[in-house]
Amino acid sequence: MENELFENKIDAYVILSPENRFYFTHFNTSFGCVIVSKKEKIFITDFRYETAARQHLPDYEIIITGYSDLYKNIVDILKRQKAKYVGYEENHMTVAEFKNMKTALADFTLKPSSEFLERARSIKTEKELELIANAENVTQKALSKVLPLIKIGMTESELSAEIMFEMIRCGAQSLAFDNIVAFGENSAQPHHSSGNKKLEKNDLILIDIGAKVNGYCGDMTRTFTLGEPNSQLVSIYDIVLGAQNYALKNIKAGMTCHEVDSLAREYIASNGYANEFGHSLGHGVGINVHEVPRVSKDSPQILEENMVISVEPGIYISGLGGVRIEDLVIVKKDGVVNLTPFEKKLNL
Repeated sequence: MENELFENKIDAYVILSPENRFYFTHFNTSFGCVIVSKKEKIFITDFRYETAARQHLPDYEIIITGYSDLYKNIVDILKRQKAKYVGYEENHMTVAEFKNMKTALADFTLKPSSEFLERARSIKTEKELELIANAENVTQKALSKVLPLIKIGMTESELSAEIMFEMIRCGAQSLAFDNIVAFGENSAQPHHSSGNKKLEKNDLILIDIGAKVNGYCGDMTRTFTLGEPNSQLVSIYDIVLGAQNYALKNIKAGMTCHEVDSLAREYIASNGYANEFGHSLGHGVGINVHEVPRVSKDSPQILEENMVISVEPGIYISGLGGVRIEDLVIVKKDGVVNLTPFEKKLNL
């Protein structure tokens, strides 16, 4: 990717956001800046990270400073590089932060570069694909260990806590996002916040989870039940599973995100639930759990090989319940590689 960074007439990039700093360095800090030019890579941070930075980033020039002198150091480096056009991350800045940058870098021409950087990040390297696959594997291991613990009377929060514990035991450094554990009619809320609702016999159990391992995210959803749920929900489960299977069989590089979304959306609509599938089919996953591309009905973006996307159709009936099934896949020229081979069955 770095060879392509300078095809758009930018002399240097000033990278301040934590996720893009990590993308360039694979090194996490709470304070820092990465400057990348054709000939140099510089990492600016403070004394807390000096030893680790010098150990982890042998290819970078390391500059140690404090927050008050950050822009002074950035300006000195850019002048040394004789930079004229400087790329910055407009999508990661507040108005106040932009004003500070514009004032400090008044001698340079600032070029918005978030879209370019996001697109570059959306196409994963082989190493990144390995890291995402590992995060998804940890996610699946944790879920497999927790499923036998599910019992009538436990709360959503209790199950969520068990999942979190197993993720850490299986190798996660953190959660990729807050667990979504929803019982019964709460499963009709796509982003339900787990609470004190107790599991009752025949309730749906919707579990949407992801581990974060070595800086990269997993993401998966399964829907289960202990018992026999409402017959309409059994039918909905079969429709969602059919929609996902149809999409997974047909996704490939070169399709637009709109076309991919329509694979599942039209399947669900043909079965009478067009209005009950209200979110997009999926999204990119990497350093963040939600990245480009956005696999939605209004996205013209074209899928490219080695993008990683979620495929997660769902049907939600308020007051009754909802079903979502989600896999993580690598887009290839002739199809996808599914990173989530976890069994799909309604009854535990």
